[in-house]
Amino acid sequence: MIEIKELTKKFEKTLSLDHVTLSFSKGDAIALMGANGAGKTTLIRSILGYYHPNSGSVLVNGLDPIKERTEVLKHISFVPQLPPPIKLSLRELISYVCKSSGVEEKDIHHYANEMKLDVTSNLGKSFFKLSGGMKQKLLIAISLAKQSDIVIYDEPTANLDPKARDDFYRLIEQSQKEKLSLFVTHRIEEVQSIVNRQIYMDLGKVVSDERC
Repeated sequence: MIEIKELTKKFEKTLSLDHVTLSFSKGDAIALMGANGAGKTTLIRSILGYYHPNSGSVLVNGLDPIKERTEVLKHISFVPQLPPPIKLSLRELISYVCKSSGVEEKDIHHYANEMKLDVTSNLGKSFFKLSGGMKQKLLIAISLAKQSDIVIYDEPTANLDPKARDDFYRLIEQSQKEKLSLFVTHRIEEVQSIVNRQIYMDLGKVVSDERC
């Protein structure tokens, strides 16, 4: 589903990705680990088409995420570590997601309820003014409602309390069959039971890639 070959990305004099080659397939549930600055976020953003590589290539379902980004993003659900500064109300945001991604509003409400987030009584509130935990719960609910082939979570539980983390991983276990799931995490103990592959990066290189 994702083919990365000799991917190199520099920011001025800093080498963020150093000839990275990886292949991710349907059914893979991957923990992507490494210290800050290891290249994890640059790799994810390259898959999403945010960055042009200096050399090498990325293909998502055979498509170039830069040249064919709109089509690529139809197949991906992504939850960032830091929620974006969206000024829309929850009602407006959910309406936009449904129209742009073909998501059913009832599905967003279903997964939000599973995450113990009361969307209905907060529809008029600005997403920007929600607590960090509420923002993260809604983004997770949207990602699950989209039912994408590829799901990418960048430290998805960073703003969640322990109960919400349990809810998140329960929902992931229920929904990840026949998908490619990629978790950028510093908490391997949280995802150990649901991943079948652990990749560790350092200084822009893949230093270990193990099946488990």
